[in-house]
Amino acid sequence: MDWGAPALMSHAGDSPFRDLCCYGAGIAGNIFAFVLFISPLPTFRRIVRNGSTERFSAMPYIYSLLNCLICMWYGLPFVSYGVVLVATVNSIGAAFQLAYTAVFIAFADAKQRLKVSGLLAGVFLVFGLIVVVSLELFDHKTRQTFVGYLSVASLIFMFASPLSIINLVIRTKSVEYMPFYLSLSMFLMSVSFFAYGVLLHDFFIYIPNGIGTILGIIQLLLYAYFRKGSREEARRPLLVTQA
Repeated sequence: MDWGAPALMSHAGDSPFRDLCCYGAGIAGNIFAFVLFISPLPTFRRIVRNGSTERFSAMPYIYSLLNCLICMWYGLPFVSYGVVLVATVNSIGAAFQLAYTAVFIAFADAKQRLKVSGLLAGVFLVFGLIVVVSLELFDHKTRQTFVGYLSVASLIFMFASPLSIINLVIRTKSVEYMPFYLSLSMFLMSVSFFAYGVLLHDFFIYIPNGIGTILGIIQLLLYAYFRKGSREEARRPLLVTQA
């Protein structure tokens, strides 16, 4: 396979069963991604209730917005054919991240509001440059390769972010800061889009999601291993007298 131009699924040549599996995997990925997108809602309910962003950071939502915009652009026909479910999931994700960022700006202090507003403007500037450069300087095949590599780099960086949580779990021997259902949703989303990419023969989709699948397995194994220890720790008295 030419790694500079991933093969696109030929609907005429593929069996209906393969098409069904492909769309099933893509739709499942959209559903599991939606669970991830709504996971910050409790945090933002707290921000609205307290009228303050407290010590929360807007950076995860700023970066996720840029990631979703790049991947959405990759999934559109201007760049790639036949991967519309990549565009749908990332357009929904971008809307959620933009809404979260807007709430953060609304309740942040003046200094944070200015900083986050500047970062948000920077995200749209970078995305706009990517769109203009890819449309003006490249033909369709080269454009797909250019945007594809950007999306892979962005997704790998996003999937690597749980490494700090994995390190924390190993150091503390506790899964307190690694919610099970969040880890499970990320794993299932990665598996779904990995299968979607494999069926489409699109390595720009299956490589980063394959990495996400491996990291998801590691998180779930750590959860299973340290869960018992976390429960035993929770049963201990809060105050321990030391001689």
